[in-house]
Amino acid sequence: MSPLEASPLPSRGETRIDPAPRHRNLVNGRVHILDYDPKWPYLFEREADRVHGILGDRVLLFEHVGSTAVPGLPAKPCVDLLLVVADSADEDSYLPDLTKAGYTLVVREPDWYEHRVFKGPDVNLNLHVFSEGCEEIERMLRFRDHLIANPEARERYVEVKRELAERTWERIQDYADAKSAVVREILAEAGAPLPEA
Repeated sequence: MSPLEASPLPSRGETRIDPAPRHRNLVNGRVHILDYDPKWPYLFEREADRVHGILGDRVLLFEHVGSTAVPGLPAKPCVDLLLVVADSADEDSYLPDLTKAGYTLVVREPDWYEHRVFKGPDVNLNLHVFSEGCEEIERMLRFRDHLIANPEARERYVEVKRELAERTWERIQDYADAKSAVVREILAEAGAPLPEA
């Protein structure tokens, strides 16, 4: 997932809305990392068109983030998307329209930047929703941009991902938390504000 991972940090304790999400990023406890797939940017563009069509000018920013946004980077086959709205806590302003279009709210984290995550109707994706001005937005974008621009950081990140993919995990968040040390290093190199430890 998202670029907020490091040496074991406590889980954010996300609230699962859908107890059995249709898309799984763990198979028998293992994270499946694939070589870069050139269709990932196409899937982003398709979802960008779809979400802009659904929400119109309520979309303040829509970006492709995470590993699938970095050309050449191996990743879980799950496209991470960033949607910025005026106020992510104001679910009435966007949730009914996304739900009507087939998106499913699977995570609600009011204590962590009012973060929401939706799954898509036909693509394995994480649609992360944040409010305008949230510092997590800058972290996600700087992390992505630094990996694109810096082959050494990209290789270091891939090495950690592949090593962790060899382990068995109960939850995908545990895998994400285990990457937090390298993520914090890369965020620091990128000059991004670091998350609270």
